[in-house]
Amino acid sequence: MTPVHFTFSAMFILGLMGLAFHRTHLLSALLCLEGMMLSLFLALAIWAMQFGVSGFSAAPLLLLAFSACEASAGLALLVATARSHGTDRLQSLNLLQC
Repeated sequence: MTPVHFTFSAMFILGLMGLAFHRTHLLSALLCLEGMMLSLFLALAIWAMQFGVSGFSAAPLLLLAFSACEASAGLALLVATARSHGTDRLQSLNLLQC
């Protein structure tokens, strides 16, 4: 495994571990998701440049657009949660509550 592959794999795994084990605040979960998406974007962009695949060069930009949409939806949920519950702690949220 090359150092570049190791770096992107470690970035993704650290984001996944942060999402799985550090679930106290909604903001930290959103940051872990963004880190995972950024590592996937960088890996796809470098893969497309390394192999010279011109037909696959739009995939990193598409992933980046989906990542921006996911971030905006996550921030909207964060603001709505902070306004309705007064905090962004995930333990205070109840899925059965309307």
